[in-house]
Amino acid sequence: MNRVRQAILPGVLISCLGLWIFTRLFSVSLPLSQDGQKYAFPEPSSCSLASAYPPDIQQWCPLIQAYAAKYDIDPNLVAAVMLQESGGNPKAYSHSGAVGLLQVMPRDGIAANFMCKNGPCFANRPGMEELFDPQFNIEYGVRLLANLIQKKGSLRDGLKAYGPMDVGYRYADIVLNIYENYQ
Repeated sequence: MNRVRQAILPGVLISCLGLWIFTRLFSVSLPLSQDGQKYAFPEPSSCSLASAYPPDIQQWCPLIQAYAAKYDIDPNLVAAVMLQESGGNPKAYSHSGAVGLLQVMPRDGIAANFMCKNGPCFANRPGMEELFDPQFNIEYGVRLLANLIQKKGSLRDGLKAYGPMDVGYRYADIVLNIYENYQ
């Protein structure tokens, strides 16, 4: 019996240490509002996303709601983009090089080869490692989408700019269809 305890005890201690390290590495910090106050993540039971969104999207509700509020955009629109882009998979990586939940093009990887007039198209973007972090990806993607909608002047034009460059309004119309049908 003592040998069994001697064999189990180190395993339990190592497991506890591993769990503690994991929670420290992957803890979620709250986003800050413009006045420096932390946004409060809503309780999962108070999720304002339409209930039609699948669990793979609903699981990201606290982050979607917090960053949608921060950047003044409808959380259901963010959920529609996420459903279209990754289906809620934070490890999604497209054939064109887009990364994470909202499929943001990074500065590195395949996307580093895309050239625009003044050099690499995505040189000012975060790297893949950052974009695979769900919290970072959602904040960056929501901010990008909100800025594009504001800059382009309409939801459809902003979505067109957010999506693939070579599909015209098809991407925007797909996301808008999801947005309308999941309400």
